[in-house]
Amino acid sequence: MKRYIYDAILNDLKKKMVIITGPRQVGKTYLCKQILSEFKNPQYLNYDSVDDLKIIAGRSWPINSGLLAFDEIHKMKGWKLYLKGMYDTKPPGQSILVTGSSRLDTFRQSGESLAGRYFHYRLNPITVKEAGDLRPYDALELLNKLGGFPEPFLSGSEEEAARWRRQYYTDIVREDILEFSRIQEIRTIRLLLEMLRERVGSPLSFASVAGDLQVSPNTVRKYIHILESLYIVFLVRPFHANIARAVLKEPKVYFYDSGYVKGDDGIRLENTCAFSLLKHVQFLQDTKGSDVDLFYIRTKDGREVDFALASEKRLEYIIEVKQFDENISPALKFFYKKAAPARALQLVHNIIRERHEDGIDVVSAGTWLAGLSA
Repeated sequence: MKRYIYDAILNDLKKKMVIITGPRQVGKTYLCKQILSEFKNPQYLNYDSVDDLKIIAGRSWPINSGLLAFDEIHKMKGWKLYLKGMYDTKPPGQSILVTGSSRLDTFRQSGESLAGRYFHYRLNPITVKEAGDLRPYDALELLNKLGGFPEPFLSGSEEEAARWRRQYYTDIVREDILEFSRIQEIRTIRLLLEMLRERVGSPLSFASVAGDLQVSPNTVRKYIHILESLYIVFLVRPFHANIARAVLKEPKVYFYDSGYVKGDDGIRLENTCAFSLLKHVQFLQDTKGSDVDLFYIRTKDGREVDFALASEKRLEYIIEVKQFDENISPALKFFYKKAAPARALQLVHNIIRERHEDGIDVVSAGTWLAGLSA
């Protein structure tokens, strides 16, 4: 399976070092090894391998290697200075590719050792756009049930997906979260994770969650930041432009894995759409440098639109998500008048007919998501 950032990475490897981050088991190593086939005498070096570690320490790869690919090198002390020195002294025509876990993404944000020397890509799970030969409706149906991580999605089996998911989140709690926090905090973070599974798509009150967990709101913020750093959850924040009075400030939480969400089909569909839009936004940011972001809109009197896409702080789309075909959301109509000339969409999974009504497009969710950039 050729991943959506493959061609862009090949192009950028001619210019600078490329760093790929993303969740565990999203396919970073698989993608890296695919890219190796495009180069002469490529070298794949994994810091977790004893044999590869010796080569890394001694820089003893062939000088004519067309590509040096380093996996998990962020575990090495002083890894940024190491890569900086390699990049600055490499022979002409040699490319460098670095892949790693979410920890690499966290460490990458600190310091200036690699400034100006790399392009960064975030590799995300599969969405409708990447679902191969499946019809958009069928792809979206599977994503809602199995999530978009390659192994459970490609298995096509809810049983296999459940087995994978149980092991996946056990490993994350046992190994990855410990790198960010103290062992005494693991139980509370596990409880928080379970709570968030049932709060997908709702404005998140840190004070309320803190009360349930008997910790401070700042502690909740810290723990959610850990879950974000590990690519387990992401937050969608409210759009702040003056299109309505009394806009709520609380973010909404979604999961990278729709199969892990606790809720009905409508909630899982909303989560899949949220993640698909996030992937679209990140792809445009990483490949084009676009100033585009994902938001939602909700006022204190209860009017809400699920999502909004804004470019350079100007609304381009306001989007409502529905499981079944029905009348256009009154809130969507309300915000459409406030947000013009932004396009208004109602994405419907089980749609009877697509139509344009009162300036709003009612369209197939799967078909529209298949037309995103990633």
